[in-house]
Amino acid sequence: MERAIQKANILVEATPYIRSFRNKVVVIKFGGSAMSDDAVLTNVLQDIVFMKTVGIMPILVHGGGPHISQEMANRGLTPKFVEGHRITDLETLEIAKDILINRISASIVEKIIGLGNDAACIWNSGYCPIKAEKHYIETKTENGTPKKLDIGFVGKVTSIDKDKFLNLCASCTIPIVPPIAKGANGNAYNVNADNVASFIATALKAEKLVFLSNTNGIMTKPHDVTSFASTLHESEVHTLIKQKIIDGGMLPKALSCISAIKGGVRKAHIINGLIPHALLLEIFTDKGVGTEIIV
Repeated sequence: MERAIQKANILVEATPYIRSFRNKVVVIKFGGSAMSDDAVLTNVLQDIVFMKTVGIMPILVHGGGPHISQEMANRGLTPKFVEGHRITDLETLEIAKDILINRISASIVEKIIGLGNDAACIWNSGYCPIKAEKHYIETKTENGTPKKLDIGFVGKVTSIDKDKFLNLCASCTIPIVPPIAKGANGNAYNVNADNVASFIATALKAEKLVFLSNTNGIMTKPHDVTSFASTLHESEVHTLIKQKIIDGGMLPKALSCISAIKGGVRKAHIINGLIPHALLLEIFTDKGVGTEIIV
């Protein structure tokens, strides 16, 4: 009986959040090594299906960099990166498209259907509602002259087909978004998944943008788990970036959160996707988990 009462209390605590977020868009970005753990992936998808069931409109953006690198290794290819961007020639692009669209997105759609909800990859018969232009790395020559570095089929998101996303969200379907976009010239581009999530959240004026990481959020002291920050102001984030405390994979997430908040997204969070039901804890409880970034 005591356990049943605890469950009832949890539902009561969640009620105002369910009411507040009903019919609101929540963009979730999930990727990294955690995607390789089937139990973690299933847990995240269960949370997303629950969100959809209670009337929230989740959109899942996924990465897949390690999977692409592994497939390249299987083919005897060595991945090359410049400032965090994968140099993407035509062969690498085809590998990325196959891994991200035909394998990862397709697998996620299948798993969600297995959990009792409909889902669809936003790439449909070659149509993509995410548009991009070719992205160049801004660098300098030895004498300091500005120079644009061509890194292949890497894109920067310029627009999305908002109606496509909203129509899917308004139905019983959960949109699954691989980070591949199309240019005006018809070329496909490999794009940064964090930036895709931020752009979609901003364009749709999402209620929340949530990045699922493999850490509890942002720490203010390197390698000190006790320095975890539950809330950070934009200025504090920039200070931590200058101090090289926020770097690596956390850097684009933090910057994407700031960009989204400035663009009209109400709240942005970085949470630990390895924690069971981290999404539900963040959205439906009083304390939440992870780091919230505010401006």
